[in-house]
Amino acid sequence: MTASITRRRSRRTGMKSKAAVAGAIAVTGALLLTGCGDQRDKATTTSAGDTNKAPLFNTLPAEIQNRGVIKVGSDIAYPPVEFKKDGQVVGLDPDLAAALGKVLGVKFEFNNNKFDGLLLGLRSKRYDIIMSAMTDNKSRQDGVDPDTGKPVGKGVDFVDYFTAGVSIYTKKGNDQGIKTWDDLCGKKIVVQRATVSEDLAKAQSKSCEKKGKGKISTEAYDDDIEAQTRLRAGGADAGSSDFPVAAYAVKTTGGGNAFQLVGEQVEAAPYGIAVPKGNDQLRDALKQALALIIANGEYDKIIAKWGVEAGAVDKAVVNGGK
Repeated sequence: MTASITRRRSRRTGMKSKAAVAGAIAVTGALLLTGCGDQRDKATTTSAGDTNKAPLFNTLPAEIQNRGVIKVGSDIAYPPVEFKKDGQVVGLDPDLAAALGKVLGVKFEFNNNKFDGLLLGLRSKRYDIIMSAMTDNKSRQDGVDPDTGKPVGKGVDFVDYFTAGVSIYTKKGNDQGIKTWDDLCGKKIVVQRATVSEDLAKAQSKSCEKKGKGKISTEAYDDDIEAQTRLRAGGADAGSSDFPVAAYAVKTTGGGNAFQLVGEQVEAAPYGIAVPKGNDQLRDALKQALALIIANGEYDKIIAKWGVEAGAVDKAVVNGGK
């Protein structure tokens, strides 16, 4: 993560312009039904096709072939990417997982956990993969703490499947002059713990102090909904999250009267399916499966269903994050 917060990273192959992103994703909330729950550690399994007919079944590791299930770690409280509705896991990630499962011939079982515990769960083999709007970046690839640079694990490989930037939002009608990250100097922001938004807030706070403008007070929560609740109650000046999630919150919370987006999204980067380092066979099988659903049109159908076409990719890439 760079210290220059306002510099936007170039979009990956297949990305539309930022203006197109805003037009396509900002309407997400109007396309979705509201509602989510947080029932951590309860598994929800997506459907899959007949394992005898799935075209990529034999590309999977023997253990997963025998089990018939890929165990997924996910923080299922991040609408519209993954959330609960009427007791079911819904959203962009579960739909993509079901499509991947169909061509791989196995089921994807979503297991709910806090976002900052997902990588630990992967290292302890509680999950086979993580699929949870996780940004692919070098610190996660290399298994280092982004603040200290010290090793925290073996790291992961990512199969990149979507691209999103980070946005700031405030209470509706009360933006306090906040348009950019520089405008947050001396103010309080709420974020979800262990996310790129938290990294950005910490980096910007250091920049603010160097300029003598006062540091940013950052409150980090277990999930993004808790952060939104804190802001709505007047406990902070602004919030930050990935653009699709911020846009969804703006459109749906309080009937669209609670929040507003301010400024432009920054740090556009890929979401990736995280696979433990060394599990090349599973990583490559997922890459092939993603390439196949892109080629057969299923990927585009799912992206369109959730109104996030501007974040689509046109090919499967491993470790494209910087």
